[in-house]
Amino acid sequence: MGGDFGPSVVVPGCAIARERYPDCRFVFFGDASEVRPLLARHPALEAVAEVEHTDVAVRMEDKPSQALRQGRRRSSMWMALEAVKTGRADMAVSAGNTGALMAMSKLCLRMMPGIERPALAAIWPTLRGESIVLDVGATIGADAEQLVSFALMGEAMARALFSLKRPTVGLLNIGVEEVKGLEYVRAAGQMLREGGLPIAYAGFIEGDDIGKGTVDVVVTEGFSGNIALKTAEGTAKQIAQYLRDAMGRSLFSKIGFLFAKGAFDTLKEKMDPRKSNGGVFLGLNGLVVKSHGGTDAEGYAAAVALGHHLARNGLMKKVADSVDHYQKDRASAQEQHPEVAHS
Repeated sequence: MGGDFGPSVVVPGCAIARERYPDCRFVFFGDASEVRPLLARHPALEAVAEVEHTDVAVRMEDKPSQALRQGRRRSSMWMALEAVKTGRADMAVSAGNTGALMAMSKLCLRMMPGIERPALAAIWPTLRGESIVLDVGATIGADAEQLVSFALMGEAMARALFSLKRPTVGLLNIGVEEVKGLEYVRAAGQMLREGGLPIAYAGFIEGDDIGKGTVDVVVTEGFSGNIALKTAEGTAKQIAQYLRDAMGRSLFSKIGFLFAKGAFDTLKEKMDPRKSNGGVFLGLNGLVVKSHGGTDAEGYAAAVALGHHLARNGLMKKVADSVDHYQKDRASAQEQHPEVAHS
């Protein structure tokens, strides 16, 4: 029921995903009077779908605290998360209120042992292919320990999503030199560099390295990560508008466009935000995918596809194993050197 368009996008999006992934089954939580007529237009989807009715839905403008008070246990969002908690579903996908989804996810699914905060991980198109960037807005601010946790979770997600044995991990900073950046960023860099962690840490990277694809995983805190994400989205729209204006400016430009149409079609596909739609809340005891609220059916299908791929490739176990390994090594180090842990 969430997003700008509700079931009118969610149901067709799932129909597209069903065509691409025939092994998928779906449970729709929401107003049955709206969902069932849409399902009837997609018989293949309807055959593998269930509908759980509720007339309570979290509104896009609701504050997280308000959504928890009014929608806990009765809203479509909470019911979807509970399906993951009980094992009825492998993942929950929502285009709804991001803050409410995060708050409900933490309360319903709980955090993994050793993880203080969830991170919202986004897929970022780059010159080399795709990278993972986290956190892009789940929480504001982070300390060094939390950035290290983000690095471990992002690296595990890259292994599950990109089938890489040793994804490279970089820490977003204002420069690549070790003396630059805020204190907690420098401390996180030292921990990643000297902590003997089972990840390929590539050091500090700068903002332009994200689009270059310098590393497979970019780690930052939610404030700067969200600004970077929104800036990239806005820049892509700005460039697209420049191109449209230029192509329609004169007869010669229109003729030139016809000759270069193949190249422009390729560029359009590369810049299509729907292809990279869907962020994952990492650190929870369950797989939750957040779709952009303003996406269309094709974009929603991409969010479902992301969750499908991660579920099939064991994301939850990979994250849990990475975090558990780190926690055990850290506890062992503190036992051997209590004076270091105390300082």
